[in-house]
Amino acid sequence: MQQQKIYGYIRVSTKEQNEDRQLIAMREFPVEKKNIYLDKFSGKDFNRPQYQKLMRRIKKNDVIVVKSIDRLGRDYEEIQNQWRIITKEKHANIVVLDMPLLDTRQKNDDVMGTFVADLVLQILCYVAHTERSNIRQRQAEGIAAARLRGVRFGRPRKAIPDAFWKLKKDWEQRKISSREAAKILEISQDTFLRWVHGK
Repeated sequence: MQQQKIYGYIRVSTKEQNEDRQLIAMREFPVEKKNIYLDKFSGKDFNRPQYQKLMRRIKKNDVIVVKSIDRLGRDYEEIQNQWRIITKEKHANIVVLDMPLLDTRQKNDDVMGTFVADLVLQILCYVAHTERSNIRQRQAEGIAAARLRGVRFGRPRKAIPDAFWKLKKDWEQRKISSREAAKILEISQDTFLRWVHGK
Protein backbone atom coordinates (compact mmCIF):
# COMPACT_ATOMS: atom_id res chain seq x y z
CA MET A 1 0.00 0.00 0.00
CA GLN A 2 1.27 3.46 -0.92
CA GLN A 3 2.48 5.56 1.98
CA GLN A 4 0.27 8.54 2.77
CA LYS A 5 1.92 11.92 2.23
CA ILE A 6 0.91 15.15 3.94
CA TYR A 7 1.03 18.41 1.98
CA GLY A 8 0.29 21.97 3.03
CA TYR A 9 -1.13 24.66 0.80
CA ILE A 10 -0.77 28.36 1.59
CA ARG A 11 -2.21 31.25 -0.38
CA VAL A 12 -1.84 34.95 0.30
CA SER A 13 -3.81 37.36 -1.85
CA THR A 14 -1.04 39.84 -2.60
CA LYS A 15 2.74 39.83 -2.60
CA GLU A 16 2.64 42.27 0.33
CA GLN A 17 0.67 39.93 2.60
CA ASN A 18 2.61 37.83 5.07
CA GLU A 19 2.26 34.07 5.06
CA ASP A 20 3.92 33.48 8.47
CA ARG A 21 0.67 32.73 10.33
CA GLN A 22 -0.23 30.00 7.85
CA LEU A 23 3.34 28.62 7.84
CA ILE A 24 3.39 28.32 11.64
CA ALA A 25 0.06 26.45 11.59
CA MET A 26 1.39 24.04 8.92
CA ARG A 27 4.54 23.24 10.89
CA GLU A 28 2.51 22.65 14.06
CA PHE A 29 0.26 20.13 12.26
CA PRO A 30 2.98 19.01 11.29
CA VAL A 31 3.68 19.37 7.57
CA GLU A 32 7.28 19.07 6.40
CA LYS A 33 8.67 22.28 4.95
CA LYS A 34 9.49 20.58 1.63
CA ASN A 35 5.81 19.60 1.27
CA ILE A 36 4.41 23.12 1.70
CA TYR A 37 3.22 24.88 -1.45
CA LEU A 38 2.83 28.66 -1.44
CA ASP A 39 1.10 30.98 -3.93
CA LYS A 40 1.01 34.76 -3.74
CA PHE A 41 -1.92 35.32 -6.06
CA SER A 42 -5.54 36.38 -5.69
CA GLY A 43 -8.16 33.66 -5.46
CA LYS A 44 -9.91 34.87 -8.61
CA ASP A 45 -8.87 31.80 -10.57
CA PHE A 46 -6.95 28.57 -10.18
CA ASN A 47 -4.13 29.36 -12.59
CA ARG A 48 -1.81 29.35 -9.61
CA PRO A 49 1.46 27.54 -10.32
CA GLN A 50 2.06 26.03 -6.89
CA TYR A 51 -1.55 24.92 -6.47
CA GLN A 52 -1.49 23.27 -9.90
CA LYS A 53 1.83 21.61 -9.05
CA LEU A 54 0.32 20.26 -5.83
CA MET A 55 -2.74 18.96 -7.71
CA ARG A 56 -0.44 17.02 -10.05
CA ARG A 57 1.51 15.56 -7.14
CA ILE A 58 -1.22 14.32 -4.80
CA LYS A 59 -2.18 10.68 -4.89
CA LYS A 60 -4.90 8.56 -3.33
CA ASN A 61 -5.08 8.85 0.49
CA ASP A 62 -2.66 11.81 0.60
CA VAL A 63 -3.66 14.74 2.82
CA ILE A 64 -3.83 18.43 1.91
CA VAL A 65 -3.75 20.79 4.89
CA VAL A 66 -5.01 24.38 4.64
CA LYS A 67 -5.29 26.98 7.41
CA SER A 68 -8.80 28.07 6.40
CA ILE A 69 -11.31 26.99 3.78
CA ASP A 70 -11.05 30.23 1.78
CA ARG A 71 -7.47 29.34 0.82
CA LEU A 72 -8.97 26.98 -1.75
CA GLY A 73 -10.91 29.65 -3.65
CA ARG A 74 -12.61 33.01 -3.83
CA ASP A 75 -16.16 31.72 -3.22
CA TYR A 76 -17.95 28.61 -2.05
CA GLU A 77 -18.83 27.48 -5.56
CA GLU A 78 -15.13 27.27 -6.45
CA ILE A 79 -14.28 25.81 -3.05
CA GLN A 80 -16.90 23.09 -3.56
CA ASN A 81 -15.46 22.32 -6.98
CA GLN A 82 -11.91 21.98 -5.65
CA TRP A 83 -13.19 19.94 -2.69
CA ARG A 84 -14.89 17.54 -5.14
CA ILE A 85 -11.74 17.22 -7.29
CA ILE A 86 -9.52 16.50 -4.29
CA THR A 87 -11.82 14.12 -2.41
CA LYS A 88 -13.83 12.44 -5.19
CA GLU A 89 -11.50 12.46 -8.22
CA LYS A 90 -8.10 12.32 -6.54
CA HIS A 91 -9.41 10.31 -3.54
CA ALA A 92 -7.20 12.40 -1.28
CA ASN A 93 -8.10 14.02 2.05
CA ILE A 94 -8.48 17.62 3.19
CA VAL A 95 -7.85 19.03 6.66
CA VAL A 96 -8.96 22.61 7.41
CA LEU A 97 -7.11 23.72 10.54
CA ASP A 98 -9.50 26.56 11.46
CA MET A 99 -12.51 24.21 11.28
CA PRO A 100 -11.83 20.74 12.72
CA LEU A 101 -15.13 19.35 11.34
CA LEU A 102 -13.72 19.89 7.86
CA ASP A 103 -11.45 16.88 8.02
CA THR A 104 -12.13 14.07 5.53
CA ARG A 105 -9.60 11.61 6.92
CA GLN A 106 -11.45 8.36 7.57
CA LYS A 107 -11.69 7.39 11.18
CA ASN A 108 -12.01 3.80 12.39
CA ASP A 109 -12.09 2.55 8.80
CA ASP A 110 -15.51 4.10 8.12
CA VAL A 111 -16.62 7.03 6.00
CA MET A 112 -17.95 9.18 8.86
CA GLY A 113 -15.13 11.74 8.57
CA THR A 114 -15.80 12.30 4.89
CA PHE A 115 -19.57 12.38 5.39
CA VAL A 116 -19.46 14.96 8.18
CA ALA A 117 -16.96 17.15 6.30
CA ASP A 118 -19.06 17.05 3.11
CA LEU A 119 -22.18 17.92 5.11
CA VAL A 120 -20.49 20.83 6.89
CA LEU A 121 -19.18 22.16 3.57
CA GLN A 122 -22.69 21.98 2.06
CA ILE A 123 -24.08 23.93 5.02
CA LEU A 124 -21.31 26.53 4.72
CA CYS A 125 -22.04 26.92 1.01
CA TYR A 126 -25.75 27.35 1.69
CA VAL A 127 -25.11 29.94 4.41
CA ALA A 128 -22.64 31.85 2.18
CA HIS A 129 -25.07 31.81 -0.78
CA THR A 130 -27.95 32.99 1.44
CA GLU A 131 -25.81 35.74 2.93
CA ARG A 132 -24.77 36.94 -0.55
CA SER A 133 -28.44 37.06 -1.58
CA ASN A 134 -29.35 38.94 1.61
CA ILE A 135 -26.53 41.44 1.06
CA ARG A 136 -27.71 42.09 -2.51
CA GLN A 137 -31.30 42.52 -1.27
CA ARG A 138 -30.23 44.89 1.52
CA GLN A 139 -28.15 46.91 -0.95
CA ALA A 140 -31.09 47.19 -3.38
CA GLU A 141 -33.44 48.21 -0.55
CA GLY A 142 -30.90 50.73 0.76
CA ILE A 143 -30.45 52.28 -2.69
CA ALA A 144 -34.24 52.48 -3.21
CA ALA A 145 -34.70 54.13 0.20
CA ALA A 146 -31.86 56.60 -0.49
CA ARG A 147 -33.39 57.54 -3.85
CA LEU A 148 -36.71 58.25 -2.11
CA ARG A 149 -34.80 60.63 0.16
CA GLY A 150 -33.39 62.37 -2.90
CA VAL A 151 -29.88 60.92 -2.72
CA ARG A 152 -28.21 60.84 -6.13
CA PHE A 153 -25.78 58.09 -7.10
CA GLY A 154 -22.90 58.19 -9.55
CA ARG A 155 -20.58 61.03 -10.38
CA PRO A 156 -21.61 64.55 -9.32
CA ARG A 157 -23.36 66.45 -12.09
CA LYS A 158 -21.24 68.88 -14.04
CA ALA A 159 -22.13 72.51 -13.36
CA ILE A 160 -23.91 74.21 -16.26
CA PRO A 161 -21.71 77.06 -17.53
CA ASP A 162 -23.13 80.53 -18.26
CA ALA A 163 -22.31 80.13 -21.97
CA PHE A 164 -24.83 77.28 -22.20
CA TRP A 165 -27.89 79.51 -22.08
CA LYS A 166 -27.00 81.50 -25.21
CA LEU A 167 -26.09 78.29 -27.05
CA LYS A 168 -29.38 76.75 -25.97
CA LYS A 169 -31.23 79.73 -27.43
CA ASP A 170 -29.22 79.47 -30.67
CA TRP A 171 -29.99 75.75 -30.82
CA GLU A 172 -33.72 76.38 -30.28
CA GLN A 173 -33.62 78.92 -33.13
CA ARG A 174 -31.80 76.34 -35.26
CA LYS A 175 -28.75 78.58 -35.61
CA ILE A 176 -26.46 75.84 -34.28
CA SER A 177 -26.55 72.06 -34.01
CA SER A 178 -26.41 70.22 -30.69
CA ARG A 179 -23.12 68.68 -31.78
CA GLU A 180 -21.58 72.12 -32.46
CA ALA A 181 -22.90 73.52 -29.17
CA ALA A 182 -21.49 70.56 -27.24
CA LYS A 183 -18.11 71.02 -28.91
CA ILE A 184 -17.99 74.70 -27.90
CA LEU A 185 -18.85 73.79 -24.30
CA GLU A 186 -16.40 70.84 -24.36
CA ILE A 187 -19.07 68.39 -23.28
CA SER A 188 -20.73 65.42 -24.96
CA GLN A 189 -23.72 65.92 -27.24
CA ASP A 190 -25.79 63.77 -24.84
CA THR A 191 -24.93 66.08 -21.93
CA PHE A 192 -25.91 69.17 -23.93
CA LEU A 193 -29.28 67.64 -24.86
CA ARG A 194 -29.84 66.52 -21.26
CA TRP A 195 -29.23 70.08 -20.06
CA VAL A 196 -31.55 71.42 -22.76
CA HIS A 197 -34.37 69.15 -21.58
CA GLY A 198 -33.64 69.92 -17.93
CA LYS A 199 -32.54 66.41 -16.99
